[in-house]
Amino acid sequence: MFKDNLMSLRKMKGLSQEELADKINVSRQTLSKYETGESLPDVEKCKQIADVLDVSLDDLVNYDSKATGLAAPPKGKHMFGVVKVGDKGQIVIPAKARKVFGIEPGDNLIVLGDEASGIAVIKEEGFLSMMAQLGK
Repeated sequence: MFKDNLMSLRKMKGLSQEELADKINVSRQTLSKYETGESLPDVEKCKQIADVLDVSLDDLVNYDSKATGLAAPPKGKHMFGVVKVGDKGQIVIPAKARKVFGIEPGDNLIVLGDEASGIAVIKEEGFLSMMAQLGK
């Protein structure tokens, strides 16, 4: 997965092998070996690559784009999967999303909408905090 993620993320950022190699202080040939799977960088080099490509180290190394059909997301962005809307409009928030965002039973969530962009869900206290910041 690493080699595939490296190549697709590099291309998404519009970087040539030479440009990325320069940013992480390796030769283009070394980067090419990373992308072909001929060799693997050490952890520190992986961290540099992740920083340059704006992804988490975990996603750079472990993200399975074949399972989602999407490239690894930028840092702080998540794709938790697909949920089905029930008869009464209810959805189940995936467990990983609840863990990442600290959503517990009984929490109040705000549902926001933009007809052009879609729906967003945010914890009530996060929304109120943002609104307070806007009021300053």
